[in-house]
Amino acid sequence: MSSLAGLLRESGCRVTGSDNPLYPPTSTILADLDIQVSRYDAANLGPLPDLIVVGNAVRRGNPEVEEVLDRKLPYASMPQVLFQRFLRERHAIVVAGTHGKTTTTAMLAWVLVHAGRDPGFLIGGLPQNFASSFRIGSGKAFVVEGDEYDTAFFDKGPKFMHYRPDTALIGTVEFDHADIYRDLGEVERVFRWFTNTVPRRGLIVRHEDCEVTRAVTSRALARVTGYGLTSGAWRASELRDGPNGIAFRIVREGAPWADVAMRVSGEYNVRNALAVAAAAAEQGLTAREVAEGLATFQGVRRRLEVRGEVDGVVVLDDFAHHPTAIVGTLRAARQRYPGRRLWAVLEPRSWSLRRNVFQDRLPEALAEGDEIVLAEVFGAEELEPAERLDPERLVRDLAALGKPARFLPSADAIAAHLATHAAPGDVVAVMSNGGFGGLHEKLLTGLQARVVR
Repeated sequence: MSSLAGLLRESGCRVTGSDNPLYPPTSTILADLDIQVSRYDAANLGPLPDLIVVGNAVRRGNPEVEEVLDRKLPYASMPQVLFQRFLRERHAIVVAGTHGKTTTTAMLAWVLVHAGRDPGFLIGGLPQNFASSFRIGSGKAFVVEGDEYDTAFFDKGPKFMHYRPDTALIGTVEFDHADIYRDLGEVERVFRWFTNTVPRRGLIVRHEDCEVTRAVTSRALARVTGYGLTSGAWRASELRDGPNGIAFRIVREGAPWADVAMRVSGEYNVRNALAVAAAAAEQGLTAREVAEGLATFQGVRRRLEVRGEVDGVVVLDDFAHHPTAIVGTLRAARQRYPGRRLWAVLEPRSWSLRRNVFQDRLPEALAEGDEIVLAEVFGAEELEPAERLDPERLVRDLAALGKPARFLPSADAIAAHLATHAAPGDVVAVMSNGGFGGLHEKLLTGLQARVVR
């Protein structure tokens, strides 16, 4: 919503907003844009706006929503406004899939910008290459992150159904968002819907190594090309990991296409780069332009982001909140820091992770670390015990796998434990899709205090 507010402001609109109390970086971004944000109150609707944009976090009972409905004021969802004002006249490139959307969107936007194409974009995170997560741009392409989460209280369909892609990138498709989808079958259904919105002249770039992705795109009428480490027209070979990133060769239709050295780590970023290469080639970029753009891509905040290093202990911040993403994050951390002890610290915070739907998959995922620390389930009181993830059972299951694990409910307890037991040379990967109670800062402060002592 803050990115859409920025796009509207950049296009010349007067924008105001309502929300619960905001914190950096969102509060800082909106202040820099001179966008006033107030607490929810029906009085905020005077003078009457031309349009009220309703985010999907807003529910019935909200005082402004009730005023809008009572007075039949004009309102729309975020995806509706994004399409009508910014995507309709552009070549819409929509990045979808369970994992990697934010990084792939940022990566593709940067490759196009680096090649001088000046795309528009809206990214669901803070890219390191840009000053903000949005841009109108003057080029023909507009790159947007396509989310399968629901749209608004009045539209329970996925956001990405509004975007009408000319080019669609579809990564791995797995079960997620247990609060709105019952099972994988429901997730597959909405991705089939999404596939059907791509026109015949359009292009679908799909993750060929994922069986579910192949299945949901199998009846597409658009052109289809695939990428993967073992399947697809776009592949990677000669992967070489190192402390400064990952290098590989892009192979297109069996022939060498480009040699790439990236600053980011992990096989998942190789897959992201292959999808980007296919989409960028569709926009007319050369292999050299793609390789140069990928080489200068700096990543996205909260994706293996180094928050600090004190007394030889590296503290990483990552958004991983799904077993597949946790595995990818921990393996990438190992590739970047080979031979060092790796702590995996997890806050179960997303709606899916808070439930016990991944109870049996998490032990194997977390076992990629050397030491595991689990926090309390965020908002545990909102879930029935029978539905809730059991961190103490996770600890027992990890012990059965031979992995030392601890359940320390609070960020304070975790910071104190790590500040005592993390040794010089260790790497601490903190994984949460929220603030984790300020754990990163608390840990770095504790490590600094240890140095002083």
